[in-house]
Amino acid sequence: MTQRPTPTPHPAEAGRYEIRLTGHLDARWGAWFDGLTVDHEADGSTVISGLIVDQAALHGLLQRVRDLGLPLVSVNRVDPPSPIRSRKDS
Repeated sequence: MTQRPTPTPHPAEAGRYEIRLTGHLDARWGAWFDGLTVDHEADGSTVISGLIVDQAALHGLLQRVRDLGLPLVSVNRVDPPSPIRSRKDS
């Protein structure tokens, strides 16, 4: 029998994500998304955002969203842009 290696989180997989849903979640649901921010937008949508450690955690979060029954609008990785590096002329 062949053993599969256990995947380990890779730092490059971690990132900040924004997940937009149609409708507003009640404030009580904020605790269900441990450590993530749940914001209500003026357009009637909810944005769940924060650091997701790897793809498995992202898929788990999307399963929670599915279980709520609210329509998923978008999932975006929103890592900050790389810092601008200045070049010194020699």
